[in-house]
Amino acid sequence: MDKKKILVVDDEPDFLNLIKMRLEASNYEVLLANNGTDALNIIKSNKPDAVILDIMMPGIDGLEVLRQLRKKHKDLPVFILTAFSNEERFKLADQFNASGFMVKTGNLKEEVDNINSVLKIADRFKGK
Repeated sequence: MDKKKILVVDDEPDFLNLIKMRLEASNYEVLLANNGTDALNIIKSNKPDAVILDIMMPGIDGLEVLRQLRKKHKDLPVFILTAFSNEERFKLADQFNASGFMVKTGNLKEEVDNINSVLKIADRFKGK
């Protein structure tokens, strides 16, 4: 069985590397991007099965990445990951059809468990 390819987009390098190690240990192939421009380029060339996307990033923020993704990739599961749970941002992400939301807790194990859970759910409903 092929590994599911997950793109994780966040501007915090330490967070990215730790999440990558943990997700690879859970048998995912993990692609990393530390900004919105890189994320959009990776999606064009690598076609991930799902995206974990931080909202707050310099340059192109996560909401703009999501907006652009929905123009061409309507069915790609995109989960918003943020340290700042702002109602307005959640409403905007919902307007662009985010697949789900996760708040950074500062507890890496909990965050990886949450990511694993949403990826399993997304896989179950893909194609239905």
